[in-house]
Amino acid sequence: MFDTLSDKLESVFKKLRSQGVMTEDNIKDALREVRLALLEADVNFKVVKEFIEKVRAKAVGTEVLQSLSPGQQVIRIVHEELVALMGGDQDNSLDLAAKPPVSLMLVGLQGAGKTTSCGKLGSWLRKQKRRPLLVPADVYRPAAIEQLKTIGRQLDIAVFDSKPEQTPLEIVAASLRFAELNGFDTVLLDTAGRHQIDDFLMDELEQIKETARPREILFVADAMTGQEAVAVAGGFNDRLGLTGVILSKLDGDAKGGAALSIKAVTGTPVKFVGLGEKLDALEQFHPDRLVSRILGMGDVLTLVEKAHAAFDEKEAQRLTQKIKKNQFDLEDFLEQMQQIKKLGSLESIMNMIPGMGKMMKQAQGAQPSEKEMKRIEAIIRSMTPKERADHSIINGSRRLRIAKGSGTTVQEINLLIKRFTEAQKLMKQFGKMGPKGLLKGMGGMPGLGGMGKAGGMFPFGR
Repeated sequence: MFDTLSDKLESVFKKLRSQGVMTEDNIKDALREVRLALLEADVNFKVVKEFIEKVRAKAVGTEVLQSLSPGQQVIRIVHEELVALMGGDQDNSLDLAAKPPVSLMLVGLQGAGKTTSCGKLGSWLRKQKRRPLLVPADVYRPAAIEQLKTIGRQLDIAVFDSKPEQTPLEIVAASLRFAELNGFDTVLLDTAGRHQIDDFLMDELEQIKETARPREILFVADAMTGQEAVAVAGGFNDRLGLTGVILSKLDGDAKGGAALSIKAVTGTPVKFVGLGEKLDALEQFHPDRLVSRILGMGDVLTLVEKAHAAFDEKEAQRLTQKIKKNQFDLEDFLEQMQQIKKLGSLESIMNMIPGMGKMMKQAQGAQPSEKEMKRIEAIIRSMTPKERADHSIINGSRRLRIAKGSGTTVQEINLLIKRFTEAQKLMKQFGKMGPKGLLKGMGGMPGLGGMGKAGGMFPFGR
């Protein structure tokens, strides 16, 4: 979403770094370009004006202009002010400190991803050792109730058995009684939306608020709609008193202005962001981490958190022992590819590593793609268990069978086996480091260890 903004800011910062002496005129020119970049990214114009003034006031100070690296100082100030713009160090955690069941109310317009976000939030809460109950309270949109029930089944999370003939107030009251009697500590209310704000919708939401007395009222905003989402959030906030925002579709290709200005305009903090269609693709929002990504500084903290959640320490130790004994086989490699998928797309992973996002763009296709990974997965899945355990038994006829089964060519099978053999040798070297050294040497992602050095485990499309 922020690629264009990142590229333009990087261009500005490159000029700043190259200037040994900084003057007020230099800073004025640089901030003009920053201003244009933010406006083109659809950031609210009043927010941009205030932001630029704050940066300018700090950047023209004697401490900055006479420092050894004034360009770096200006970049630091831009970073700090962008973080402050999106909420700074404000606490964005959910308020769950109440006698259960605690109710959370999700509101927003139709099409913003409210029902899906309800399921994603339920999944996130379960990881926090909560016992959530999803409540479909939208009786107006066709199939809205069934949609949430389907999501609940996919996530194995309980969904209250709402009926279309019930009123939203009846559903909410009944679901709270049900939650209390059945030991659910958190109730997520998926309320009705409209294509635009109207009095009937807001009156009904106010009544639900009075009945449920939610600890949180979370506005689900579609990040793709830009400043329209910010304006709508303001309207909901005026009537309901929002406690937080969930920005959906932050992985899209819109300009990202809503993410940068919604806190400044509405005063309501962003608490979660949706980063994909998968039902676990919801993250707590950290302004400093998003700014670091936008400025090309990576986001190592989020990557580490994802890795801890995806990788099992015992599995890492088992893998280390196999590598030490030179027993790492294609079955193990396939398992590691599955682990990596839990971290998200390759592009999102690389963008979290400082400098890697830019390098990937410069490489222009040299890096492994999702398509290539799927092709490798198809090849390995077309092998028998014995072939995965010992690729040396894969002769000409076996290679032909594997190629036909995976929709690839014998040449691609040959290249994969050659690359894997080379990578095995490097794996053995990494294995001498122990579990922690192994993960460090492999960049924290076992399935990618040593591949680039060996010519790449991803031979296709080169």
